[in-house]
Amino acid sequence: MTRDVTILEVGPRDGLQNEAGFIPTEKKQQLIRMLADAGLTRIEATSFVHPKRVPQMADAEEVARSLADIPHVSFSALVPNRKGYERAAGYALGEINWVTSASPAFNKANINQTIEENLEAFRELVPLAGESGRLLRFSIATSFGCPFAGRVDPDVVVRLAEQALDAGAGEISIADTIGIAVPDEVFSLCDRLVKAVGSERLSLHLHDTRGLALTNTYAAYTAGIRTFETAAGGLGGCPFAPGAAGNVATEDVVYMFERMKVKTGIEFSKLLDASEYAVSLSMRMPLGRIRLVEKKEQSTIGF
Repeated sequence: MTRDVTILEVGPRDGLQNEAGFIPTEKKQQLIRMLADAGLTRIEATSFVHPKRVPQMADAEEVARSLADIPHVSFSALVPNRKGYERAAGYALGEINWVTSASPAFNKANINQTIEENLEAFRELVPLAGESGRLLRFSIATSFGCPFAGRVDPDVVVRLAEQALDAGAGEISIADTIGIAVPDEVFSLCDRLVKAVGSERLSLHLHDTRGLALTNTYAAYTAGIRTFETAAGGLGGCPFAPGAAGNVATEDVVYMFERMKVKTGIEFSKLLDASEYAVSLSMRMPLGRIRLVEKKEQSTIGF
């Protein structure tokens, strides 16, 4: 199907990672299959982190093992270090997501590294990913604000994005980890990044802590961003970012774009089913809005 924007679904990883009770592996696998059936062609399936750090991702191998039979999807996994990459390397993953932060304080709290130390570890990973043909994504957390240090200088984000691309990243993800951004800030930073590195190598990852994620999505679109990371049901939250709420909901973003005649290539009715299933797995408050309207009206909202 034709796509004017690409939706990168992060629900199976970021949407579920903060759940207190362990979600059975087969239910995670079912959610992934439902998302793929709805037309999502990029899905972040799991995270190869230490299970003591993120217990919900303790079944990363089992989840990753089930992906090979699902066609037409580029699956990704988050890795925090080389050991995580080595765990992920044997599975059908077309993309690897590496995360650092634009905030030194957040890096210290999250991974106990400086930005430069993290960047150097990333450089060591680049040849390994290159040999396997995997896309190496470099996600910049707290690009707008940090829970420990406050506002983040946009110059730091732009410089870090350029350094990551020079090091060998194939794509840069800009993340509003704590949902602090407002539309003019999003437009300004995205506009700078599009001019600096090109829209084809950028994606945006927004959390909806203050209810502005959908508006910020539109602001980024007007600045030239064409890849958006979302989670079915608006689920999620970072274990290492106090107060962070869920991600912008996939169904809300798809609804907005399709109403704008911007094609996503996603079958909306199946996406709503997947979002409903995702919400059923969670004990957290879902942030998606269109799903609730659809449930009340018991009819598919037309575009």
